Amino acid sequence: MTDKQDLRTPYDGSAPPFAIGLAQLDPDTWLDIDNDLQAYLEEKRRLTRERYEDIFVAEPDTEGAQREVHDLVRTHLGNRFRSSDTAGMRLRTPDGGALPMLHQAALHLQEDLVLMRKGEAGWRLAAASVCFPSSWNLREKFSRPMHEIHGPVPGFGEGTRNAGLIERMFDNLRVDIPVVRWNWSLYGDAKLFHQHPHETGEGRFGPGTVARNVHLRLERQTLRKLPESGDIIFTIRTYIDPLEALETHPEGARLASAISDQVRALKPAERAYKGLATEQDRLLARLAMIGQPNPE
Repeated sequence: MTDKQDLRTPYDGSAPPFAIGLAQLDPDTWLDIDNDLQAYLEEKRRLTRERYEDIFVAEPDTEGAQREVHDLVRTHLGNRFRSSDTAGMRLRTPDGGALPMLHQAALHLQEDLVLMRKGEAGWRLAAASVCFPSSWNLREKFSRPMHEIHGPVPGFGEGTRNAGLIERMFDNLRVDIPVVRWNWSLYGDAKLFHQHPHETGEGRFGPGTVARNVHLRLERQTLRKLPESGDIIFTIRTYIDPLEALETHPEGARLASAISDQVRALKPAERAYKGLATEQDRLLARLAMIGQPNPE
């Protein structure tokens, strides 16, 4: 969905999979808008009409923080921000009410928005507008602390070193210094709404001995502490690029090799979590073809 020469490439080998890898972020680059904006917004509107209960959750005392996020988004976008009415988005909740402020803000963005709040059990998911989940169910994560949210991720469950690191990072986040990290996976289609876990079994990437239907699914994740509520807004910007985009990229062969190296280095539990337990060989065969001369 991005220009072939402007691919985001967090799979270039600079950071291993399942690494936290936070970096400071210039507040001016907090949100990312590109030429695919309208397609993303149309999908968000469709999901709001058809699957609202799957894409929005909120605890009852989060209205103030939701408005804080809404105002922050509006200020950040400036003239690009348009009200729901003027943007042609006269949408309502299933019971006919006004959409919550957090979801209204999300309907102007390609990002999903997740509000995190500190409680006795740690930081928890207190409200969220998530239209583009990457193999997870929002309602299953609602009001749960991070160590439970990350429970299925190898090495990130309760009591692990990574779980402790994430809690401390959230605790120490400063209002004036947002942070960013990247995540990436390999999917068998280009759908944005992916609520269910990775498909299992042979054929996930199409038939044959070589994987064909392969898409790079990337997530640009940012964390920003809110000055009034003290909550944290977690944004998730999803990008989807067909693996074929590497074939015309100036560094396509090197990038394909970097992906191969990282796939080979995955531990069994990590490989299963990424949905590659039975598809690794076919995927590696496809990656090896990138950068090779076509047979005459």
